[in-house]
Amino acid sequence: MQNQKINLPFIIISLFILLAAASRLLPHPPNFTPIGGMALFGAAYFSKKYWAFIIPFVALWLSDLFLNNVVYANMFPEYYNGFVWFTQGGIWIYGAFTLITLLGMSSLKKIKTKNILLSSLAASILFFLITNFGVWAGSGMYPKTLTGLGACMAAGVPYFWNTLAGDLFYVGLLFGSYALIQARYFSTANVQQ
Repeated sequence: MQNQKINLPFIIISLFILLAAASRLLPHPPNFTPIGGMALFGAAYFSKKYWAFIIPFVALWLSDLFLNNVVYANMFPEYYNGFVWFTQGGIWIYGAFTLITLLGMSSLKKIKTKNILLSSLAASILFFLITNFGVWAGSGMYPKTLTGLGACMAAGVPYFWNTLAGDLFYVGLLFGSYALIQARYFSTANVQQ
């Protein structure tokens, strides 16, 4: 039997992302979620970048499964019949999540407060633009004109402020907590995921 070394930083990073995703199950204001924070945190800290996609995406998808099939199905039974594997409009949410992860991979090569804050702001803007475009393109709530797109974007502005606040909160929580753990328990020389 071969002795396998436990990669504690990898486990902690993954656990932080899973806990952030689980926080979506707690009561919160609309759009005040860890989505941007999870994507940026994974992009910044997983050295094997495929984990920056796998762990956060699986965490997001698992929390979506629970929300759609337990929470929302009970709150809005008229909209849910049967098991829901993917969130309605999920292509736009997961597309934004992908772009935020890619953004984090390029903007957070050096993990500095300024880079984290700018990345968080950019993540909020990306998420807002992509998901609101998806509502306009796919919902039938707005005419398929520039005026309709403008109306859709304007209707989403109040939610943008919650997205921005949520991204800043979770980015601060994830990056700050991990920095404390790194400073206390890990030397930078032995952190490899």
